[in-house]
Amino acid sequence: MELIPWRPFGDFDSFRREMDSVWERFMGEKPFGLRPREEWSPSVDISETKDSIVVKAELPGTDAKDIDVSITGNVLTIKGEKKEEQEEKDEHRHYVGRYYGTFRRSFQLPADVKTDKIDAAFEKGVLKITLPKTEQAKKKEIQIKVK
Repeated sequence: MELIPWRPFGDFDSFRREMDSVWERFMGEKPFGLRPREEWSPSVDISETKDSIVVKAELPGTDAKDIDVSITGNVLTIKGEKKEEQEEKDEHRHYVGRYYGTFRRSFQLPADVKTDKIDAAFEKGVLKITLPKTEQAKKKEIQIKVK
C-alpha cells in the first residue's frame, strides 16, 4: 500500500481549473468574460537535432523589443510583455479572451550549448531560438563489429 500525503485543499490550481470548467459549461465563459493576467504563458516547443537544440515560442501580438532571452548555465529563460491594446473611445467590450501582461518561461536544456553561437529570430509571432550544442554534448555513434 502506498502512502499519499494529505492535502486538505488538494491541488489548488487543478481545483480552480475545474471550477472554471464548471462555470464555462453553465455560463458559456469565465466569470465576467475576463481572464486573470497571471494565466498568460506562451506555448513552447523544444526539439533536438544532432547539432543543436531548437526552441520555438508562440508570441502573437508581441513586439520583438518586448522580449528578453537569456541563458544561465543550462537554463534558458524567455520573458517579456504582451501589451494590451487600448480600448477605442466608443468601444464596449463584451468578452476578453486574449491574454495580456508579462510572462516568464524557463527551461532546463537537455545538453550543453555554445552560448556565444545562439541565434534568435522572430517571425510571424513565433520566436525561434537555435542553440548549437558543444562538441562534448553531441552524441557519438559507435559501430558494432559483427564476427
